Amino acid sequence: MVVAASRIVIENCSIATVDAGDTEYTSGHIVVADNKIESVGAGKAPENLENVVRRIDGTGHLATPGLVNTHHHFYQWITRGLATDHNLFNWLVALYPTWARIDEQMAYSAAQGSLAMMARGGVTTAMDHHYVFPKGSGDLSGAIIRAARETGVRFTLARGSMDRSEKDGGLPPDFAVETLEGALAATEATVDEHHDASFDAMTQIAVAPCSPFSVSTELMKQGAELARRKGVRLHTHGSETVEEEQFCKELFGMGPTEYFESTGWLGEDVWMAHCVHMDDSDIAAFARTKTGVAHCPSSNARLAAGIARVPDMLAAGVPVGLGVDGTASNESGELHTELRNALLINRLGAHREAALNARQALRLGTYGGAQVLGRASQIGSLEPGKLADIVLWKLDTLAHSSIADPVTALVFGAAAPVTLSLVNGKPVVEDSRLLHVDEDAIARSTRDEAQRLARIAAQA
Repeated sequence: MVVAASRIVIENCSIATVDAGDTEYTSGHIVVADNKIESVGAGKAPENLENVVRRIDGTGHLATPGLVNTHHHFYQWITRGLATDHNLFNWLVALYPTWARIDEQMAYSAAQGSLAMMARGGVTTAMDHHYVFPKGSGDLSGAIIRAARETGVRFTLARGSMDRSEKDGGLPPDFAVETLEGALAATEATVDEHHDASFDAMTQIAVAPCSPFSVSTELMKQGAELARRKGVRLHTHGSETVEEEQFCKELFGMGPTEYFESTGWLGEDVWMAHCVHMDDSDIAAFARTKTGVAHCPSSNARLAAGIARVPDMLAAGVPVGLGVDGTASNESGELHTELRNALLINRLGAHREAALNARQALRLGTYGGAQVLGRASQIGSLEPGKLADIVLWKLDTLAHSSIADPVTALVFGAAAPVTLSLVNGKPVVEDSRLLHVDEDAIARSTRDEAQRLARIAAQA
């Protein structure tokens, strides 16, 4: 037994470990020693544990690994509910002029809203792909990281960039993009200042040019070189729509996957958002290179992008996690609802009822997410030695109590309340309320910033 300054003991709960064997316990225990999981098993916790600071009776609950979000755009929290009947390209054209006028306070407030909504719904590791950096807007990356630190969640900032504007045939307004040199320098500075490579890191940085239609080939190539020189991961959007595929073929003479490979953007240190329009050869290339995918079912449906071939990706060995995506295309902003939506939407595809089951959906939202963020050795399953990112879901109320199987209740049922969420062994949520930030104050702030941005955009 390790010498621990403090221990938390959770007992009498169902447990879905999401380990390699999908081990589950009908009634079991979890012991947390400082910031790591010390033991998981059936029945009561070992007796005579020292320095136990808290014992939790988990009767009526399911314990799972904390949810891991793999794709998001926090700033969109203050532009929800707009362009609700648009496809992706028209939606981008409609919203870029507004997004291009965000500033540091807006980015901070929007990040608070995005993080709060996810955290109280069981997310313990969040991710933000931020790529809009208007001139004179302040320290947007620092503001986003500060919001994550205050909320208490583990966090990856994918420092995005755009250098292909309307004058170059791209979608963003000319004043909304960076230069090639400026984007690379700012990205490297963000990595140097904020990236933590340690086992229990709370903040990590990825290099993340936005997408093929808003980024030059040179930024893609040099971005990949920068990420590998710095030892950080790479992220971008890929194969989201039919229009993107046509764009790549017209501009580059090849499809998105071939283009990504030609620029150094396939590999086990890369993950792509969406990947809706993938043929067999694309999936094989991702499987061969272990390139990851962030599956965003609600956003894909909202923008009528299509149904990603998730069952085929999983069968081929492609790492797949779940993403909320920006809340201008998924207004709920919650990841636990994506467990259900991933399962249901994929059953509308070719595999029908055999597409995904409840445990596969839970794995996408936990271990799969940890895989694509490069943290599967640290988070994503409940195993001794891993970091104590744990969620206790309440399943004995009206919404779930008549469903016998707790994993089925969590995935197929209504969004379950979170009784306790631990991140790094520390409580972040109790009884569905955030412990470190004021939800009501964030609601007021995000409303005010949304209104201020709308006024600025209207005046422009």
